[in-house]
Amino acid sequence: MAVAHRMYARALYGAAQEQGRVDIVRDQLDELASALEATPELEAFLVNPQLDPAAKASVLDEVATGADPIVTNFLRVVASKGRAGQLRAIAEEFEEIVDREQGRLKVELTTAYELDEGEAQAIVRRIEQSSGQSVEASRSVDPDLIGGMILQAGSLRVDASVRGRLARLRRELVQRG
Repeated sequence: MAVAHRMYARALYGAAQEQGRVDIVRDQLDELASALEATPELEAFLVNPQLDPAAKASVLDEVATGADPIVTNFLRVVASKGRAGQLRAIAEEFEEIVDREQGRLKVELTTAYELDEGEAQAIVRRIEQSSGQSVEASRSVDPDLIGGMILQAGSLRVDASVRGRLARLRRELVQRG
């Protein structure tokens, strides 16, 4: 299934890039994904394999009223191919392609306490220097970390928290014991 997500997302990216409308398509696809997340009934309708693809295409046409023609055409194709239930996954894949092509890295920074703006910017600058990409960081706080931080960038996870260090030490002691 992930192969299909990538295939549709790449095709959409290619079409949007040819037309110079990648950012518009990205924003509208993000809005659609948010609408699907906020409306479980709509997503359940699109996921239901018993329902006619033409009915799904019709509903998507209504939802996407006023959207860029690339987006509306894409939604029709996806619905006609029986992939309407995979729109959120396709939108996520599209977002990843755009980020990669534009040299942007999204990271999740989890710390034991709230960072002030200066501390957060210093960490982001270090990540940008190491990766050679611009970094878009979201931040969260987890007091259970005790200290330190966890950095998640895609499938890469760096656990530099006190909780993580204690867990590694515990495993090492058990293995040696």
